[in-house]
Amino acid sequence: MRLKRLHIRYYPPGIFLDYEKGGQLRTKSIDLLNLTPETDVSELVSDIRAAEPLISSSCAEQLKVLIGKLQEKVSQKDDRKFYLFRALQAHILPLTNVAFNKSGSSFITGSYDRTCKIWDTASGEELHTLEGHRNVVYAIAFNNPYGDKVATGSFDKTCKLWSAETGKCFYTFRGHTAEIVCLAFNPQSTLVATGSMDTTAKLWDVESGKEVSTLAGHFAEIISLSFNTMGDHLVTGSFDHTAILWDACSGSKVHVLTGHRGEISCVQFNWDCSLIVTASLDKTCKVWAADSGQCLASLLGHNDEVLDVCFNYTGQLIATASADGTSRVFSAETFQCLCQLEGHKGEISKVCFNPQGSRVLTASVDKTARVWCVNTGVCLQALEGHSDEIFSCAFNYEGDTIITGSKDNTCRIWH
Repeated sequence: MRLKRLHIRYYPPGIFLDYEKGGQLRTKSIDLLNLTPETDVSELVSDIRAAEPLISSSCAEQLKVLIGKLQEKVSQKDDRKFYLFRALQAHILPLTNVAFNKSGSSFITGSYDRTCKIWDTASGEELHTLEGHRNVVYAIAFNNPYGDKVATGSFDKTCKLWSAETGKCFYTFRGHTAEIVCLAFNPQSTLVATGSMDTTAKLWDVESGKEVSTLAGHFAEIISLSFNTMGDHLVTGSFDHTAILWDACSGSKVHVLTGHRGEISCVQFNWDCSLIVTASLDKTCKVWAADSGQCLASLLGHNDEVLDVCFNYTGQLIATASADGTSRVFSAETFQCLCQLEGHKGEISKVCFNPQGSRVLTASVDKTARVWCVNTGVCLQALEGHSDEIFSCAFNYEGDTIITGSKDNTCRIWH
């Protein structure tokens, strides 16, 4: 094994090692999820060298420089204000979802008009209209980090795989017997998972377009699904009050996560694949150990349905969004509520962190999105101008651009 190159990943902080083994170029990553401005870099480099034989004394200095760059990024002050850059009349009927590619250079919108559109973020220009579905295009995703493919899931019971560059349809995945309401690529971009109202999830091969497996085990609609970072496990959340952890390679059931007393609205893995969080209409979230399937904690405090939940990039924080009009930030280590985000005048349907983990973005039926400080819970900015509820919002990878999607048929780009 011979090290060829070191390079950095800003969010979450980490180092990539490109190395040669048996004549093939491979990559591995070292996560630095606990890196802070106070971290002793020399000590950290010694620890990494002790654990990683690829890093010799000759490249220790370069490693030090790269970690220094990551430290700079981590300690950057973030006092940006967002301004409306462009409002796009995206579709003739209401939007269903919006999503960025990894760099944020383009984004996609799904709609009741049966299409998905690909947009250039900088110019606001429509690049492609993906036509072919016979009903609402509800679930959409880029195959990030690559961003060269788009998957669309429709109420017509099919999923389609498209080229993001040409707009050409590669495959139509057929097999579900009811609407597809959620989907995801694995991080390696070799599989697409679809979740359906028919109570099953299916895994599809991106290369061949063939069905790999049907994940059957729920007794009601699957409403949310998430791959872990390794891409070897998938979690599905259902209206049957349970989440199920699956082995993505064999399609077999690993754990059934039981304990919620209401429908599951959202499921997600943390970055290091150790934890799963579930949100439920029973007004709680639960945190589970991925290896044992044990419930580690219930996140309490909301007095209405929890509609969305997410980890920050490093997996140390959890944010919730509720029909009670508030959002909360919890520690993923102590499970304590760190702050309450209060100010919306209606239910919050979507919540996400910026990549830096310093801001939370929420979307509400009150026609606004809000940007909050994670440390204080203070609302830093209300993004106003939509004339109907906002159901979707996202940061780009740099955290300097926001997209909001509304029932007013428009999406807005904020810089």
